[in-house]
Amino acid sequence: MLGIGIDVGKFWLDLARHGDPTIHRFSNTPVGIAQLIDALATAPDIFVVLEATGGYERSVLRALVQAEHAVCRVNPRQSRSFARATGQLAKTDALDALGLADMAHCWHARLPRYVEPQPWQSTLAAYVTRRAQLVIAVQQQEQQIAALTVPALGKSAKRTLRALQKERAELDQQIALLTAPRITPAWRSIKGLGPVAQATLLSLLPELGSLSRQQIAKLVGVAPLNRDSGTLRGHRRIFGGRARVRAVLYMAALVAVRWQPEFKAFYRQLRLRGKLAKIALVACMRKLLVVLNARIRDERRIAGTVVAAYPN
Repeated sequence: MLGIGIDVGKFWLDLARHGDPTIHRFSNTPVGIAQLIDALATAPDIFVVLEATGGYERSVLRALVQAEHAVCRVNPRQSRSFARATGQLAKTDALDALGLADMAHCWHARLPRYVEPQPWQSTLAAYVTRRAQLVIAVQQQEQQIAALTVPALGKSAKRTLRALQKERAELDQQIALLTAPRITPAWRSIKGLGPVAQATLLSLLPELGSLSRQQIAKLVGVAPLNRDSGTLRGHRRIFGGRARVRAVLYMAALVAVRWQPEFKAFYRQLRLRGKLAKIALVACMRKLLVVLNARIRDERRIAGTVVAAYPN
């Protein structure tokens, strides 16, 4: 297995092979990506690792998957920790590519393969992202209106606010239409999972139903991680994971502990045991995620196929 590392930038793709100090640079354009795929066409069995870079990596990821190459998209924190562990403290595009190639060579058996999302998932994710942007914009506009003292400016700001609120309402309708065919009884079985939470989980957590309870909790970032050494027993804390998924789980848990008897009793039990309110709520987030994961998994098993539960 030959490890390949690709450092992704807005304009350039730097490719490195394990054991070879030579760096090959391609433009991050359709032409450059096609040249990169051609350069890998004659290579033996390869495993490609690249970093998540806020979307600049999507085109090359899609091209690598279509070319049937095994590829993994890693968190930049992981690759940087790996580089430091090897003694590489400096950071350049070329060094990053070489480090990713070494990472691919050493960890190819442990790193998860990237799976291209289905078109409806990509579309839904774009709508969810835009809605999150609008929510922030509406909050900012409301704060700005409260601070304005000039009436003319206040009227202008209120017009902008109404336009943003109208666009958000239209997005909510479109998101509801996109998610409706894919909301099965398992999704409706937990109070607190509203349209926004359902859309976020469908688009940003497609692994639901296919992982164990420990794996799904760690993936989202709601699994308590040990901090023990020798006789020291440190406080367990959550770390990493998918922040946007955690945000909707937090709001869903707030509703569940009020209206879902199972979660309400679980939360009260934790509080009676002396757990802080925030810690108890995070535990409810984890329980909600684990329960939903199990119900979706069981629903798919009964249906027989993933397609039956999530039609295209």
